[in-house]
Amino acid sequence: LPGLIDCFEPDNPGMHTTPTVDYGILLTGELWLELDGGEERKISPGDVVIQNATRHAWRNKSNENARMIFVMLGANSDGN
Repeated sequence: LPGLIDCFEPDNPGMHTTPTVDYGILLTGELWLELDGGEERKISPGDVVIQNATRHAWRNKSNENARMIFVMLGANSDGN
């Protein structure tokens, strides 16, 4: 995804907002999805996350690797 690195916030490591609709499926391990405002959700294998231009970060708080697959579809910030 060209320009993806520009979406990351230098003052908040890992936090980013992409101009996309994202479909993510956790295949192995566990991850934590950190949302705007500090809310966190634990993601387990088989869980599906769907986001649209959401400010977020992915955190692996375990000592195990995690594997996730994403499909990202370009979208305008006005929802079109």
